[in-house]
Amino acid sequence: MVSFTEEETRAVYEAIYARRDIRRFRSEPIPDDVLERLVDAAHHAPSVGFSQPWDFVVIRDEETKSDIKEIASRAIAAAQAAYEEPRQSEFGQLKLEGIEESPVNLCVTCDPTRGGPHVLGRNSMRRTDVYSTCLAVQNLWLAARAEGVGVGWVSFLYPAEVREVLGIPPHVKPIAYLCLGYPESFPDEPTLQTEGWRDRIDLEELVHTGGWDARAGSE
Repeated sequence: MVSFTEEETRAVYEAIYARRDIRRFRSEPIPDDVLERLVDAAHHAPSVGFSQPWDFVVIRDEETKSDIKEIASRAIAAAQAAYEEPRQSEFGQLKLEGIEESPVNLCVTCDPTRGGPHVLGRNSMRRTDVYSTCLAVQNLWLAARAEGVGVGWVSFLYPAEVREVLGIPPHVKPIAYLCLGYPESFPDEPTLQTEGWRDRIDLEELVHTGGWDARAGSE
């Protein structure tokens, strides 16, 4: 059985609290062995029924990045148009992707057919394949922070178009499009918080003890 020293335990929590969504990257490449460790950490995420539904598409080609950037630009413009002022202008000031600046892009996918038609634990909760894939993303993100590598999740995309650009099979779902690279810096606080977009919710508002109507610390 593996046990952890106090220092090792503290390091895990430090990686969690210091993790950030990064949009600005240096041009310095990520060594192959570092990238392999990050993907291997993702591959060791928990998955329902040990289904391991993920695949990892590594993109370094500038032309492919440009194609994905074009999709993202359209999705960002559409999202901005949905807001009213002053939020629309505030949205326009945010940097929402680093696709071409980052040396590596990584598309994490989910194959709902992996493991066959009867995956243990998915009978009544069919989307646990997607949940499992998101755990792989979190594993990679925390490992990247420990390695000093920044990660930015590009959520402004059209999955069907991403699938076409990357040649992903029709039944496989693109779940996360990530930009990876060494950052200009790791901000002390989430960028959306420092930019005044949204604050972190107090934990006591989110903990329900014994049932939904109960709150932590309530009598």
